[in-house]
Amino acid sequence: MQPDKLKQLMEKRNAVNARIRREQNKLKAGERRDDTRRKILAGAAVLEWAAKDNDFAARLQGELRAFLVRDGDRALFGLPPVERHDAPLDDERERQRA
Repeated sequence: MQPDKLKQLMEKRNAVNARIRREQNKLKAGERRDDTRRKILAGAAVLEWAAKDNDFAARLQGELRAFLVRDGDRALFGLPPVERHDAPLDDERERQRA
């Protein structure tokens, strides 16, 4: 095979591979967009339900307290920051050795 012919084929292959990657990225982006939309709609339904049902609202609040660990996320629902009980690792290791 001639070097020019091989070079042409490799360029075509690279172009096709780039098109494949673009199409795969479009599919992934669409899947992420659909997943985000599902979460938004489900969340809206749950919040609407909680607004109408005090027992459910209390249950939801308890679940959110357990589920949400980032302070910024907790603040969105009026929850206090997570209490941190950070013990120095060196102190804990020393106690285990004793």
